[in-house]
Amino acid sequence: MSKPLVRLYVSQHLGDGASVALSREASHYLIEVMRMQAGDTVALFDGETGEWEAVIDEPHRKQARLSIRRQLRVLETVPDLWLLFAPIKRGRIDFIVEKACELGVARAQPVITQRTIVDRVPLDRLHANMVEAAEQCGRTALPTLAEPVQLEKLLADWPEGRALLFCDETGGQPMLEALKDRPRGTPAAILIGPEGGFTDAERQMIRALPSAVPLSLGPRILRADTAAVAAISLWQAAQGDWA
Repeated sequence: MSKPLVRLYVSQHLGDGASVALSREASHYLIEVMRMQAGDTVALFDGETGEWEAVIDEPHRKQARLSIRRQLRVLETVPDLWLLFAPIKRGRIDFIVEKACELGVARAQPVITQRTIVDRVPLDRLHANMVEAAEQCGRTALPTLAEPVQLEKLLADWPEGRALLFCDETGGQPMLEALKDRPRGTPAAILIGPEGGFTDAERQMIRALPSAVPLSLGPRILRADTAAVAAISLWQAAQGDWA
């Protein structure tokens, strides 16, 4: 059995015959860490055109150059699921975006609530975490990572036709029960609150949205990162591409 190709994400648009110059970090990884040489092959993906086989032409540790040989896989079809989450402390927020990528969300959106305790959302670091997850788990479509938005603005601009699955710690309809009769393929978003939960005013504001569906994730109190993984998993099993 042939050894799996090393996979790397590149921001450059890929296609037949393209020449690719890797970043300093990616070049160091290939040449210094993986000890790859001229003529070796890797798999590249750009999040837009699928996965491509590329051969190393210039194995420079600061800027390796590769040329595209052939397409290995077309761009994956991704369920239309968003994850909306209140930023939490480092480590746990990294876990959320990493697992959201692995589980197959299309978009990750930080949402600022009244009880959000994080002052700054490190989008560059979160994007890097998603890239690493996509490289390791074989994704060809990288989720969109949106700029943070205030909860009030999120609700005011909510798109028509997209269900807002509100994971309410005070209770709601069991998630699988709520999803079983909904048409498959309906655009949806999962909303997870901060570590301290939503305020009563926020909860009322969310529930007032016609698209909102208050849901319960079971009898146990879950931490925000656990709730995100549980909710995505349940949606994928009932409505996504796991069934």
